Amino acid sequence: MQPTSSKPFSYETFPVSGLVAYFSMEIAINPGMPTYSGGLGILAGDTLRSAADLGVPLVAFTLVHRKGYFEQHLDRNGVQREEIQPWNPSDFCTEEKARVTVSVEDRIVTVRAWRYNMVGRYGHVVPIYLLDTDVDGNSGWDRGLTDHLYGGDTNYRLQQEIVLGMGGARMARALGHRVNVYHMNEGHAALLTLALLESQLGGGPLGSATETDIEQVRKRCVFTTHTPVPAGHDRFSTEQSIRILGGDRTARLEKQGCFRDGMLNMTLLALRFSRYANGVAMQHGKVSREMFPEFAIDSITNGVHAPTWVSAPVQQMLDEHIPAWRRDNLYLRNAIDLSAKEMLQAHGSAKEALFTEVATRTGLVLNPKVLTLGFARRAATYKRATLLFTDPERLVEIATKAGGLQILYAGKAHPQDDPGKALIQKVIGDAAKLSNDVLRIVYLENYAWDLGALLTAGVDVWVNTPKRPYEASGTSGMKAALNGVPSLSILDGWWIEGCIEGYTGWAIEDGADDAEEADSLYKKLETAVVPLYLDAPEKWARLMCNTLAFNGSFFNTNRMVKQYTRNSYYPVKLIEQVPVREEILAR
Repeated sequence: MQPTSSKPFSYETFPVSGLVAYFSMEIAINPGMPTYSGGLGILAGDTLRSAADLGVPLVAFTLVHRKGYFEQHLDRNGVQREEIQPWNPSDFCTEEKARVTVSVEDRIVTVRAWRYNMVGRYGHVVPIYLLDTDVDGNSGWDRGLTDHLYGGDTNYRLQQEIVLGMGGARMARALGHRVNVYHMNEGHAALLTLALLESQLGGGPLGSATETDIEQVRKRCVFTTHTPVPAGHDRFSTEQSIRILGGDRTARLEKQGCFRDGMLNMTLLALRFSRYANGVAMQHGKVSREMFPEFAIDSITNGVHAPTWVSAPVQQMLDEHIPAWRRDNLYLRNAIDLSAKEMLQAHGSAKEALFTEVATRTGLVLNPKVLTLGFARRAATYKRATLLFTDPERLVEIATKAGGLQILYAGKAHPQDDPGKALIQKVIGDAAKLSNDVLRIVYLENYAWDLGALLTAGVDVWVNTPKRPYEASGTSGMKAALNGVPSLSILDGWWIEGCIEGYTGWAIEDGADDAEEADSLYKKLETAVVPLYLDAPEKWARLMCNTLAFNGSFFNTNRMVKQYTRNSYYPVKLIEQVPVREEILAR
């Protein structure tokens, strides 16, 4: 075990010079601020929390999303109803005096910024700027451009991306930040490259840009792609681009090869103007290189912010035995030697907290002694939430042999995703038919930060059943692992790297179709999960310690941010051979 030190830890400023500006359409900043929809936003927030902990010189830009994503309400038949989540930025943020403008459909739109200070463990501050068009002088339509996260149609989306990318780059300059590296977290912010190019040209026509000008922009930009699904890449028609962005800008983007199949492709735009690009897991890097074979796309596997997602009882145990874990998550490797008794006690407390919340929300009283599976994520069809129900009789038989089985579901469907909404209805309908004295299936509404933390810490096994290769990474299973909760998952995304069969969880074997993969899922439950849980609590506890040690110590943003800094932001070759010009945006 790591010895306790009586000396306070002092972290020096991260050993690089120059500022990184991080752009993301959504960031989970604070539980009281509905500025995120799911995995992308949670990842962005965890990234910034770790950057603050590590002292990375970084600022971030997003949109204010005054009306949030949505609050989910489900009726007894599983029909989803959405309710807006209005909030007041002044309750959490400080308004900056700076103002910038962007051109949207030949209209001049004024943008302001609200600053939220993300404070790290040792006092370092990462400022997050939430861009806002609800400003006097803007039209009623333009004042609402920063209201809804992923709301409206593609016209609204492109207008928002102008505010985020071009407005954000200009706001960074207006606030006095001398940025060396611009990190586009997904293609939503790709238009910042146009703002940089226009600044590089000193206001001259885009048509006059030379390859040298473009290379100066490229040296400053890095890009992370998050989706292996073609439909997940933002695309806009030529007509939309000309009308909303303008003819000169569209012509420049066409000349740079940013159109594919007659559409402006924001991922392609980001790749064309970046010196470094990465996917978010090893497998996702491979898939991305197949989708965009003309580009060298690296991979940096996602992580989660350990102090945010480790439950209070597990944190208490770790603080006692491995106090250095907060400073350097790699010390979680020492969890291999944690006491089985303490591990079970800590998990039991987390499970009790989860079941208390379930009872509060639903009135249902669950049994803490019964094996409990968790399945919570965005309700997208490729995630196959109903794979567990492929053979209902077999599932009931497994539950009977286990002395009971409890399955907790949660997840929102995008308001415009009718197949996703239908999937929720099917899960709830199947749950009503299958639930009995030995099998309890519960769908919890309004999946968000707080419920996610309770679920990933309190269930006994985390289940994930995406259709390969559509899972870019996934991070909910990482949160579970940090609490010692093993996964039972399809080998896709992060789990290809995280699965050590029988030590950190179990793999659902690839099959020719859903039926074969469901059969593998059932077999793992019957032959591995249930017997170990029922008959060998000591071995189950060791499995939990293994999961925390092997997966928790790697799949975290403490490690991930260090990789971004050393491989993306400031690789040795770049520092030594290509000094970054700071004067570009100072013109």
